[in-house]
Amino acid sequence: MKTIYTQVDNNSGFYSLLGLFVAFIAAGAGSVLFIEHNGHWVTGMDNQIVWGMPHVFAIFLIVAASGALNVASIGSVFGRQMYKPLAPLSALLAIALLIGGLAVLVLDLGRPDRLFIAMTTYNFKSIFAWNIILYNGFLVIVGAYLWVMLEKRMNRYKDSIGLFAFVWRLVLTTGTGSIFGWLVARQAYDAALMAPMFIVMSFSFGLAIFILVLMTAFFLTGRELGDYVLLKLKNLLGVFIAGVLYFVMVYHFTNLYAAEHSGVEQFILIEGGIFTSLFWMVQVVLGSLLPLALIYAPGVGNNRLAIIAASVLVIIGGLAQLYVILIGGQAYPLINFPGYEVSSSFADGAINAYHPTMAETVLGLMGVAISLTMVTIASSALRLLPTTLADQHLDPHFKKS
Repeated sequence: MKTIYTQVDNNSGFYSLLGLFVAFIAAGAGSVLFIEHNGHWVTGMDNQIVWGMPHVFAIFLIVAASGALNVASIGSVFGRQMYKPLAPLSALLAIALLIGGLAVLVLDLGRPDRLFIAMTTYNFKSIFAWNIILYNGFLVIVGAYLWVMLEKRMNRYKDSIGLFAFVWRLVLTTGTGSIFGWLVARQAYDAALMAPMFIVMSFSFGLAIFILVLMTAFFLTGRELGDYVLLKLKNLLGVFIAGVLYFVMVYHFTNLYAAEHSGVEQFILIEGGIFTSLFWMVQVVLGSLLPLALIYAPGVGNNRLAIIAASVLVIIGGLAQLYVILIGGQAYPLINFPGYEVSSSFADGAINAYHPTMAETVLGLMGVAISLTMVTIASSALRLLPTTLADQHLDPHFKKS
């Protein structure tokens, strides 16, 4: 059966949802003005912890953007028919998440007016300069991918552009992971495994967000979302969760084996206070093991509330994982002289403290709201959502009861 796409009707529920997102954006704008006017000293960041809560949200959204496109890639690159009706929403969500993440980064720069310099003056020895090219390229390529899907005359190009987008997003996420993997000065980073781990993280985070957006959109518009599609996505999410957990285990076992990383591993896994708690209780238990139980446990995995809960927990666990990587890695002191204890009035050798402020958190949430606002408005202007994803239209083994 041919898939028919339509826009979302601008009813009262649409405007209520849009109003909620705009309220978060307004609160975030207030936080930006507050930080811009007073300076970054009003945040929890300082000259030791230079990446704070806004960067946790920004990197989460950027990584999730790559993963959100995975649904479209499975249809166009790997030819899985079931995923093709989901491709337009997948591409839109990928663009929106990346823009939301980049908005947080730009507004936290302190001098966002100088962004033009960063975009035109490149130091190609810096992975940050590479990522500017990768981010802009992602927006252009996925934008073209979305256009050829929506324009019937251009449909014949969607598989080739989809393949290009698939390769580009893998390179993009590799670049994001390499930001940490190539920082040899930080004991918690400095690992080539960071790049593939970030790729698998993107699959998990992006798919969790996609499932929530898909279920919300179909519920609010009264469209039928069959079990066949939802259970396929749910099982795929379980594979990605297990993949992330595997890479996390390999990463920490590798660091424990290397003597130079034993100190930071002891800090993160045992003695790190809030970072240890976030790692074990939120990232591992709440963000990995519990979602796996909700997805695969007999009698539970087919429950839609369990799928929603698993997706939400993956997002919470992902934010905790990035908090531990990003801020925990900065909290552990730099090893300036291996084998010696260093102490000075500049807090050399001391654990760096960080307490995120409300302004930082609201700024990060603004990025999420920007992404969801873009998806909401685009869904009402473009024909992105299938009229139905009922089992009888997609399940090749469907039998009428």
